[in-house]
Amino acid sequence: MSRYNNPFGPPRDYPLNYSAEGAGSTAVTSFLNAVYAWMAAGLGVTALVAWWVSTQPDLMQSIFRGPVLIILILAELALVFTVSAAINKISATTATVLFLVYAALNGLTLSALLLIYAHALLASAFIITAGTFGATSLYGYFTQRDLTRLGSLMFMGLIGIVLASVVSFFWHNSMLEVAINYIGVVVFVGLTAYDTQKLKAIAAQTAGNAALAARLSVSGALMLYLDFLNLFLFILRIMGDRQR
Repeated sequence: MSRYNNPFGPPRDYPLNYSAEGAGSTAVTSFLNAVYAWMAAGLGVTALVAWWVSTQPDLMQSIFRGPVLIILILAELALVFTVSAAINKISATTATVLFLVYAALNGLTLSALLLIYAHALLASAFIITAGTFGATSLYGYFTQRDLTRLGSLMFMGLIGIVLASVVSFFWHNSMLEVAINYIGVVVFVGLTAYDTQKLKAIAAQTAGNAALAARLSVSGALMLYLDFLNLFLFILRIMGDRQR
């Protein structure tokens, strides 16, 4: 299990291993069911909080004026790093609470989307994202090809997107923003496939350790939650730009 101490870390050079002794299809299925259930719960919490906050004008103003938004973003980053670094030390219950708190904080910061974009556009972007995510995740689960190199490439692409986004923040260029959006879709499609395959391997190798499997199912849910949410945001921006 040493290779899975940090599910959020960059892909390793060694291939994924599905042949843990005693691992059966039932254990893998149970683990992945838990992962997708918690991911869906996190997305539901985010959507519910975002909708509620969007109906509270005073709260919206307090969030998006002054330092509150920056504090929220820093808190979100801290929660992700906490779950990543301490997943082998904290209980499954603690990991679950931290994940749901993170999802709720995302709802606060993403509530502005309900005011910026038409609800029909948000729904269309969500449906497209769900279909793309589902198809890509199925590919990652069923493919016999090792996706470690793809994961490494997508991880480097993610770093490039972060750097390009920083540049775009100070230097507004429409072509750069468009490129970031399309590359972002490609990166998170690739990461979804790789992360799904990695979680399948984790499921096989945690089959004999229910406590560890419970913790890693929550961190795996957070991992796929991030893939889905970022894919949604990039698709939404592309669709929004086309309608302007």
